[in-house]
Amino acid sequence: MAQKRSAFDLSKCARSNILQLQPYCCARDDYKDDGSNVLLDANENAYGPGLALNSEGALEESTVNGHSTGSSKPEIDFLGLNRYPDPHQIELKKLFCNFRNAHTHTQKNLGPENLFVGVGSDEAIDALLRCFCIPGKDKILTCPPTYGMYSVSAHVNDVGIVKVPLDVENGFQLQPEKINETLAADPSIKMAYICSPGNPTANLIRKEDIQKILEHPTWNGVVVVDEAYIDFAPEGSSLAEWATEWPNLVVMQTLSKAFGLAGIRLGVAFTSPEIALLLNSLKAPYNISSPTSALAIAALSPTNMAVMSKYRNQIVAQRERMLKELPKIPGVGRFLGGHDANFLLVELLDKPASEGGKPSNAIATGAYEPWQRNVEWLYGSGVRSWDARDVCESPLVRRRKLRSSCMS
Repeated sequence: MAQKRSAFDLSKCARSNILQLQPYCCARDDYKDDGSNVLLDANENAYGPGLALNSEGALEESTVNGHSTGSSKPEIDFLGLNRYPDPHQIELKKLFCNFRNAHTHTQKNLGPENLFVGVGSDEAIDALLRCFCIPGKDKILTCPPTYGMYSVSAHVNDVGIVKVPLDVENGFQLQPEKINETLAADPSIKMAYICSPGNPTANLIRKEDIQKILEHPTWNGVVVVDEAYIDFAPEGSSLAEWATEWPNLVVMQTLSKAFGLAGIRLGVAFTSPEIALLLNSLKAPYNISSPTSALAIAALSPTNMAVMSKYRNQIVAQRERMLKELPKIPGVGRFLGGHDANFLLVELLDKPASEGGKPSNAIATGAYEPWQRNVEWLYGSGVRSWDARDVCESPLVRRRKLRSSCMS
């Protein structure tokens, strides 16, 4: 059949910045997961979801003194799936607030009015851009090496990107003085994205450095702190409750990492009631599905929080083991960044350190390829200079393969 004629020209109709985009991809695009792969590219919880499950993977009833409570089991109303979900998610927001009201950084309490709930943290990243940045005019500030979706979302929204790199020699910490100078010089920068613990640097950003940016005397903008990995950091590290103190602070979190619930796509942003109102006004009306909400509420129950804590402690123990064992392997250099996430950033050397070995991206790439073939070590969308040294820990890591790769 002959193609129908039309005056339509996609290259002239679509936005030019969208035409230049490449679809978001990851290493899993090249693999069919049959359930046997060791998947470490997205830093998920390899122990599984933070839910009380039996040996067959079914949800168990919660029991207290031998009596079933059922409080930890998601209450999914299958007969109610013909109805749209709750657009406000007040119950879920209250549970998140109770979880984060630690009173470590303030005596004020977070409430549902301080929250935006989205489809993963990525929805919050995009919503903030649409809320504060005028396409083709405004900019954001990022601190590389950092999470790639800040830049991806900025490109989608036709928003410029200004970069102030992390201080490599100082443990990948912020450079607050340089950031503040940059913000003062360019009023078109509306947001500064800070990843803490960093991805791929695994270190917490110093609270006092974040405060210096929040206290900028002239910059009229928003500081966004991404705490996706915060539950692997020391207790009390989260700055979520600081949203009650600072009108220009947003703290993003997710259930994808420590909670092991990446599959339900649930993220939150803690912020001032005024910013939360804007974000909730521009989101899709029913962005959180009923099953997602039910699973998230169950995950925040005492029984399932205990499961999450157990898995988190096991991951932290494995992280400490990796810190001890990796230096024994010839060709493994310094640990860079920090020890506050569920992965580690290390140098791979061109020869053993005892023989004067120096960091080598060629060796890192050479180690990556056999992992990819032999252990299904899925690593990310290509090997880049930072990512090539990013070794993700898991209870399933096969140290023998790592030793072989580094010594060959």
